[in-house]
Amino acid sequence: MKTVAVIGASSNRAKYGNKALRAFERQGFKVIPINPNEREVEGHRTYASVLDVPEAIDMATLYVRPEVGVRVIEDLAKKGIPEVWLNPGADEPEVVSRARELGLTPIVACSIIGIGDSPWRY
Repeated sequence: MKTVAVIGASSNRAKYGNKALRAFERQGFKVIPINPNEREVEGHRTYASVLDVPEAIDMATLYVRPEVGVRVIEDLAKKGIPEVWLNPGADEPEVVSRARELGLTPIVACSIIGIGDSPWRY
């Protein structure tokens, strides 16, 4: 089972950070919500940063503003998370280029669709 960090996870079910968490879980992924302003999302303990997560993470999906994304990319590299989905709104050129500079594999696309699901289901 692959583990995914949902950066910008939200307890607000109308937000994509919540829809993504539910979609990944539905598709069989182990989900780890990341948001310094949340304690729990959809019954999962939420971490302030991927660096606080004690286990390995296979991939991350970003639902944050680009100025936050540029900083988060640094943490993803430190944690050794190779695959990074940059969803619409998080996919600015500076985020993509920084991810590449750090040796990460940025995927500029909707991660929910990328795993074979639809955000409209949630």
